[in-house]
Amino acid sequence: MPKAFSTFWRTRPPGELKLDMNKKISILIVDDVPENLRLLSVMLEQTGYLVRAATSAKLALAAARREPPSLILLDIRMPEMDGLELCRQLKVDEALKEIPVIFISALNETEEKIKAFQSGGVDYITKPFQEREVLVRVTNHLELRRQKVELEIINRRLRELESLRDSLTHMIVHDMRGPLMLIQGHLQMIQAFDATTLCKDSRHGLAEAQAGAKRLTRMIAEMLLISKLEAGKLMIQSASCNLADLARKVAADLISVDNLKQNKINITSFPESVTVPLDVELIERVLQNLVGNAIKFSPEAGIVTLNIMMSANSEVRVEVIDAGPGIAPKFHRQIFEKFGQVESGRNRQGTGLGLTFCKLAVEAHGGQIGVNSTPKAGSTFWFTLKSNQRECAECGA
Repeated sequence: MPKAFSTFWRTRPPGELKLDMNKKISILIVDDVPENLRLLSVMLEQTGYLVRAATSAKLALAAARREPPSLILLDIRMPEMDGLELCRQLKVDEALKEIPVIFISALNETEEKIKAFQSGGVDYITKPFQEREVLVRVTNHLELRRQKVELEIINRRLRELESLRDSLTHMIVHDMRGPLMLIQGHLQMIQAFDATTLCKDSRHGLAEAQAGAKRLTRMIAEMLLISKLEAGKLMIQSASCNLADLARKVAADLISVDNLKQNKINITSFPESVTVPLDVELIERVLQNLVGNAIKFSPEAGIVTLNIMMSANSEVRVEVIDAGPGIAPKFHRQIFEKFGQVESGRNRQGTGLGLTFCKLAVEAHGGQIGVNSTPKAGSTFWFTLKSNQRECAECGA
């Protein structure tokens, strides 16, 4: 016979799970026939389980509430309350709903088995039962439940660690703003008063340092905004905006500051003027990230295309197209996750946080974001926005 597990686990009040290595697994048997109780009890006790017996559903419910068992073996036909009703009551009790219930019944009609599973049972054994069958099914369901409990504990711990990481990241990023502002101030002073005395290489280095400081400033702002967006604490400040004009502004800024590879940005808009209610600062950052990534992954002197289109369903679709290395479909979801990056040769596709920010900002406007891409065929990052004030009401405008 299979040995009982050495680990005892049980459900506690909502949200509390515990693994106790020093207790046996307990099984509650519910049957109004004493001979069935005796036979099952002896069989399970010999295997090493701690067994309790109840001759009615009401007694079983009281016993389970007093000391939740690890598993319940339950007959269906019983006076006053049948096994199906007992199972339903167990499944609406927060402290008992996760306990596996295996029905053992002489009823062998398909309809009866369906009712048993609909009430919350995990398995069904027909009387007269085979001893080995009962033991194998009990062992399997206890193992499944043990694994589920352990997984829930691990998931909870991971959520706690993620929350701790986010809090630490937020604190560090917030504290970085002061030193970075000091660096930017001194770079600006050098640019204003001493740039003419610098050699060509030094002036080039100064320009790169200023560009790097600006990028860091944007990254810090995005990380803080991500925290607010995730917590639902950032209100969308909606205003009417010509999206084509905003795109041209972003393109001009990137070409003048970050474009060391001499890339070109082509902007098309259909119609020519597309006015959308949006938070200008947030969507400007979205465009900066998407176009900046397109420049980063495009070849030298490559062309980045930015398309703005009005669709028939009152949505505006924005596409940023590059001729870079492309992204395998299996990574399309991952790159929008926090700290999600995909290695591709020497480049890392995805900014880790930039695309996460884009996703949160676009969804806060009631829109959607995604990517169409395959390896060696470039990428098209796209997002949609509502094109009128009424449809944007859901985003807080």
